[in-house]
Amino acid sequence: MPILTLLTDFGTEDEYVGVMKGVILSIAPDVRLVDITHQIPPQDVRRAALLLSNAVPYFPPDTVHLAVVDPGVGTERRALAVRTPAGTFVGPDNGLFSWVLAEVPEWRAVEIREPAYRLPRVSFTFHGRDIFAPAAAHLAAGVPLERLGPWVADPVWLPLPRLEIGAGVLEGEVLSADRFGNLTTSIGRFRWDGDRLLLAPAFRPASGEMGLNPADARVVLAGVELRGIRRTYGEVAVGEPVALVGSSGFLEIAVRQGSAAAATGAAPGAPVTVFL
Repeated sequence: MPILTLLTDFGTEDEYVGVMKGVILSIAPDVRLVDITHQIPPQDVRRAALLLSNAVPYFPPDTVHLAVVDPGVGTERRALAVRTPAGTFVGPDNGLFSWVLAEVPEWRAVEIREPAYRLPRVSFTFHGRDIFAPAAAHLAAGVPLERLGPWVADPVWLPLPRLEIGAGVLEGEVLSADRFGNLTTSIGRFRWDGDRLLLAPAFRPASGEMGLNPADARVVLAGVELRGIRRTYGEVAVGEPVALVGSSGFLEIAVRQGSAAAATGAAPGAPVTVFL
């Protein structure tokens, strides 16, 4: 059975997500629906791009990913469907898919124009229901991508997260804070190789890997300096800050059983420096 994921900023208090699922199941009743999240901060396309890129590698490559964070709904921004070796993506052409596309070797995109793959009446304010959900459902049911509309060679791209690699220094930025107050930075993706860390710069697949000694690293954020990059939260005392590699390979700043976001006051975009 096909898998179709949903990621939105709609929340769950209103009917929007449920209605989209109703549209999908009316077209593709055998599809398996998976909610990635509906708690993206309103209109935060950058946060959506990050969470989507983190989630995609854990789904089968024939999954259809429906993502709707759409501050330009009703304007002339295009509606896109994009096929890649990692999955197929449906949503607004506002950069939402650009960090996923940066990590795949190839992709093909179309603008969703064909009326047969929309609802009969399209509102100006709910394209998630009227355009994106039907298109995603038809793709999950096996409709070829090219039937949805003309090819697109120039989708909107978000700037890549800041990651500068210099002599003995890595410079990045805070990307997001999760519900625990852990701060995800743009410095990654890391992987452990014994007692060393290997860094393959995120969203830059041609950059290769570099090694570093995590014990020697000094991490500076919002006037706080942390020595060493750790494996677990439990390597520091309760209430103490810690720098560690998060589950998606990015450097994170956390406070054990506390909130690094609250403790540092750092918001997305705040600079982060690692001295090696």
